[in-house]
Amino acid sequence: MGLFKRNPFGHILFLKKWLIRVFGMLTHRRYRGFNELQIDGSEIIRSLPDTNVLFISNHQTYFADVVAMFHVFNASLKGREDNIKNIGYIWNPKLNIYYVAAKETMKEGLLPRILAYAGAITVERTWRAKGKDVQREVNPNDTENIKIALEDGWVITFPQGTTKSFKPVRKGTAHIIKQHKPIVVPIVIDGFRRSFDKKGLRLKKKGILQSFIIKEPLDIDYENDSVEEIVEKVEYAIEQHPSFLKVLQPEVLEEVLKVEEELNKKRRWDY
Repeated sequence: MGLFKRNPFGHILFLKKWLIRVFGMLTHRRYRGFNELQIDGSEIIRSLPDTNVLFISNHQTYFADVVAMFHVFNASLKGREDNIKNIGYIWNPKLNIYYVAAKETMKEGLLPRILAYAGAITVERTWRAKGKDVQREVNPNDTENIKIALEDGWVITFPQGTTKSFKPVRKGTAHIIKQHKPIVVPIVIDGFRRSFDKKGLRLKKKGILQSFIIKEPLDIDYENDSVEEIVEKVEYAIEQHPSFLKVLQPEVLEEVLKVEEELNKKRRWDY
């Protein structure tokens, strides 16, 4: 790899590699040490092609979720079996991993701007801006950037567009799936909301078991499945369909709603 070789977005890969190495080493103990990350399905990661893969996941913090995915993906590709032991896997990371993030979120301070260099595809939300509900057209540059990222590698997206639980999946994700026909791999995470603050930068509580489940790729008929059918498949796959609320034990549901209520009181803007 040339010293100044760039990816399709103009990022120098040498700098990106060192950024991932440094942040990987700084954050490793957050998932193996202070807390423990329980992983299932790492063999699925190893079976995927190098490009046109879309990861869909529920969302609990702005950054800790994505950082965990960088750890798990690279550890899995280096032969770790459902664990992130021995951080040596981060020395030669996969550089064509991207994640979709709200543009305003990635401009909130120096650290988010630095993290954006690690692979953020920043998009303008069509339904919310600066803490207020809005209605605006999809920016064609945003969808084009997602297409470019899929052609170059793997893309992580959080189809609910928010860290709130059981919110509807945005139809934009379904349109991306129908248009670009990626392999769609669901991921279900838990424990991050209890481990970290809202942004996922500050460790809030130690001794939390975080779970990270990688599921088999979705069975999607790209030509015949409607947008609504794909949305429903995504909601079930990431366990955020409204029906999941009905099967939760009453005490678990009460705890989920309590946490959400507390977060809503503190939340000044939504991602």
